[in-house]
Amino acid sequence: MQKLLPSHKPAHSSHMPEVSAEWAAAASNLLSNIRSSWTNCAVLTAASLPGTREDREKIWDPSTMFSEDLWLENEKSCAVVHKSKRGRKRQELLAVALGVKVGVKGALLWQPLKLFAYSQITSLVRRAALTQNDNHFNYEKAHNFKVHTFRGPHWCEYCANFMWGLIAQGVRCSDCGLNVHKQCSKYVPNDCQPDLKRIKRVYCCDLTTLVKAHNTQRPMVVDSCIREIEARGLKSEGLYRVSGFTEHIEDVKMAFDRDGDKADISASIYPDINIITGALKLYFRDLPIPVITYDTYSKFIEAAKISNPDERLEAIHEVLMLLPAAHYETLRYLMIHLKKVTLHEKENFMNAENLGIVFGPTLMRPPEDSTLATLNDMRYQKLIVQILIENEDVLF
Repeated sequence: MQKLLPSHKPAHSSHMPEVSAEWAAAASNLLSNIRSSWTNCAVLTAASLPGTREDREKIWDPSTMFSEDLWLENEKSCAVVHKSKRGRKRQELLAVALGVKVGVKGALLWQPLKLFAYSQITSLVRRAALTQNDNHFNYEKAHNFKVHTFRGPHWCEYCANFMWGLIAQGVRCSDCGLNVHKQCSKYVPNDCQPDLKRIKRVYCCDLTTLVKAHNTQRPMVVDSCIREIEARGLKSEGLYRVSGFTEHIEDVKMAFDRDGDKADISASIYPDINIITGALKLYFRDLPIPVITYDTYSKFIEAAKISNPDERLEAIHEVLMLLPAAHYETLRYLMIHLKKVTLHEKENFMNAENLGIVFGPTLMRPPEDSTLATLNDMRYQKLIVQILIENEDVLF
């Protein structure tokens, strides 16, 4: 038969065992010793504390030091100290992650680090907005309205009222076909969804219009050409500086206009990689609105004129955030590619400065068609592209 274990009464039982007189005396002596030691400690250390003697004695008085008010006050002070320590700890961890040293006085968030942290946050937000849906790139695009004469009766697709008149009754978006009154066109939101049937070509087409019509993140010309160049041309001497035959570049252009993303630019048809680089540069030059838009051109030039490198980098980053989403993404992808080109500088002899000379006038053009202004800004155009390449991982 299984041996029964002795039963134990629960801790909350009303029956408690009696404490012997010997145990009670020992407990009393122990408590007295603790109080005596605490008093001696208070006497020895109170002199080093700030404040008056009465304040120090009050703090170390056993009858008051564990009072509720004093405890809450101390808890608040400790919370501030712990918060400061947590902030300092986070700064130290960030410094270690970035491979930098913490200043003696804790001055950690200097300009380059602040720019790096800020750029990473804004880039993550920007990329999250660009990739909301894998199958749809929600770039904002304004309608391209032009005055139109309609055949037969037409109603405005914005206010649903009749369009009066015999000629030029309203305007039509040449990209999506939206028909509205001329006055109503001022209130139509920037939600144009271009129709592929209305997009006649790839080159000389607005960048945002092209990517929205084909529902791609970037123009297919940029993706196709860069993919081909990285596959077989990164070590080609004078990449992007040496020009290919103009006739063959025009053939590539017509192939993209005719076949879109199905255009064949493989080595079997165009063995000279300089033809592909020429076609890519031609695409950027033919854009009606450059990759670095007319609206941001002057801001980039002003940023390039800043002498302090850290402030200049921060100013450039702020202007980058003003670019339309499709332009920003295209520029980011191109800079990542050009950074790879510079990694093979020993073979292709193309560093960031050389690529800046090539792509400066290609990616940014002054709003006014002035030869003098273009010549004056050429060094700043080169500098902007050079900085974008060298600091691609920080700026984007």
